[in-house]
Amino acid sequence: QVHLGESGGGLVQAGGSLRLSCAASGRTFRGHMAWFRQAPGKEREFVSRITWSNMVTYAESVEGRFTISRDYAKNTVYLQMNSLKLEDTAVYYCAADDRYFGTRSSDYDYWGQGTQVTVSS
Repeated sequence: QVHLGESGGGLVQAGGSLRLSCAASGRTFRGHMAWFRQAPGKEREFVSRITWSNMVTYAESVEGRFTISRDYAKNTVYLQMNSLKLEDTAVYYCAADDRYFGTRSSDYDYWGQGTQVTVSS
């Protein structure tokens, strides 16, 4: 079993930056990790993913503004969010899977509890 714990959310003004962290614990994890987000009244959507081999993918809406990275020694994945917009406001979820690295929520077995990101004008 893998447990995921997110941190780093908060309130930020439009144009500002935040860095989210997600630490995996429970056992040694050598899989793929991703970030999703869910805004009020909307479905959960893919934000970014990073494979075990460090291949990264971004949603078009965050390309060029967000950067995903991971620290293998710390079992942690990060999401650096720059030039934040009002529409980035959502609960951000970390996800992980041993085998799959897709862009659908169903591709991931393990989920964190989520961290709120609120962008104000």
